[in-house]
Amino acid sequence: MFSLRRATRAYAGLARARGNATLQNSSQNVEITTPPPPPASTSAKSESVQTEPSDTAKQSPANPSSTKENVEESTNTKKRGRVWPTKRPSITLDRPRQYSRPIGVGALPVYDEALTYIKRDSKLRKEELEEYKSLLQRAESAPDWNPADIERLRDKIRILEIQSEVNLPSVRWKARNGLADLNQTVYRHLIEQRWREEGALDLLMERIYQMNVVPDMLPEMHPSFDLRVNFPEPPPQSTVLRNRTKRKYQKIEPGVFLLPEQTRKPPMMYTTVFHTEPRLYTMLMVDLDVPDLENQTYQTYLHWLQPNVSLSTFSQSPIPLTTTHTKYIPPHPQKGTHYHRYVLLFVPQAHATERMQIPVPTDEERLGFNYREFAEQYGLDAGRGGGAFMWREVWDETVSKIYQDVLNKLICGL
Repeated sequence: MFSLRRATRAYAGLARARGNATLQNSSQNVEITTPPPPPASTSAKSESVQTEPSDTAKQSPANPSSTKENVEESTNTKKRGRVWPTKRPSITLDRPRQYSRPIGVGALPVYDEALTYIKRDSKLRKEELEEYKSLLQRAESAPDWNPADIERLRDKIRILEIQSEVNLPSVRWKARNGLADLNQTVYRHLIEQRWREEGALDLLMERIYQMNVVPDMLPEMHPSFDLRVNFPEPPPQSTVLRNRTKRKYQKIEPGVFLLPEQTRKPPMMYTTVFHTEPRLYTMLMVDLDVPDLENQTYQTYLHWLQPNVSLSTFSQSPIPLTTTHTKYIPPHPQKGTHYHRYVLLFVPQAHATERMQIPVPTDEERLGFNYREFAEQYGLDAGRGGGAFMWREVWDETVSKIYQDVLNKLICGL
C-alpha cells in the first residue's frame, strides 16, 4: 500500500513537470503582455503563496531517519498480515458450553416481553414451592398427619419444581445439549419427556409388537427407562483386515439384524433411569425361536441371567456386571431356520431393595426356559416398568465356530 501511494504521487509530479515544459515551449512563440502591478495586499498574498513549499517538499520529510523508520514499519505490517481473532477455547467437562441468548436485548421487543413474563411466572412458582416445602416439614414433624396427605404434598412439590423452571430457555437448552443436571427434577422430566415423545420409545415398542415379542414371551410390557445396547461393528469384508482391525462398539437400533460374530461377547448396556433411589432389577436375555423338533414347534433358550441389578439415575454406564449369576452364551441360530428374535429385559423385582435368591440354571434348564412361569414364581412384572431391547440374527458360517469354542459341540449338517 505504501509503495503504491509513492508511485502515484511520483507519476502526478512527472505529469506536472511535463505540463510546465509544454507551457515554456509555447511561451517562446507567443508574445506575453506584462500585467499591471497588483495592489499591496495582493502582492503580499502572492508572496505568501510563492513561499509555501511544494507538494513534493511536503511529502518528503526533512529527517531521512524517520523515512527509513516508516518504510520498516510498513514492511513489518505487510509481513504480519491480517490479525485474526483468537481461537475459542476447546469445550471440555471442566469448561462446558454456556448458554447465550439467541436474540440480543432490544432486537425483538416481543421476545424480551415473553422472557420477562416467563421469569416472573418462575419467580411466583418458586415462592409457592417454598411455602409447600415449609408445610411438608411441619407435616413430617407432626404425628397426627395422614401419610396419604404427606405423599400428596410431596407430589405437589415435585410438580412445582418442574413448573418453576421448565419454561426457562437456558434450562431447555441444557437439557437438549447434554448438559442437564440429573440431580434436579426438571431435567429428569425433560429428558424422560424427550425419550417418550420424540420417537425412541415408539420405535422400541413398534419393533417389539411387530416381531410378536408381546404376546409370544410375555403378556404386556411398559418400559420405564431408556436402555441402549452397543455391539461391535460388523467385521470387514477383507479376510486380511478381519483379524487386524480392532472393531469399535456401536449403538444398535432395536429390531435390526446382527451377525453372530458381532454378538460373541456380551453387549455394552447404557441406561438413562429417571428415579433417584436405587431399585433392583432382574436382567435376562432369551432366544424365542429355537426349533423343537420333537413337537414340531419352537421353544425358548436362556442365554443370560443376572438378578439383583441395582439401577438409579446415578448408576454407572455401561452397567458393570461384576458378579455373573448365569454366564453369557452368545447367540447361535441354527442353520435352515428362520431369523431368531433375541430379547433383553430388565424387569423390576417385587421388592425394590430386597435381594432375591435365584438358583443358577443348568445347561439343560436353559433350553425350554419358560419366562412366564419364572416371572410368576419370583414376582416379576414387566408391566410395572423396567427396560427392554431386541434384535434378530440368522445362521452363517461363524455359528459352527461358536459351537466348537463356546458350547464344545461339533455340529454336522445343521
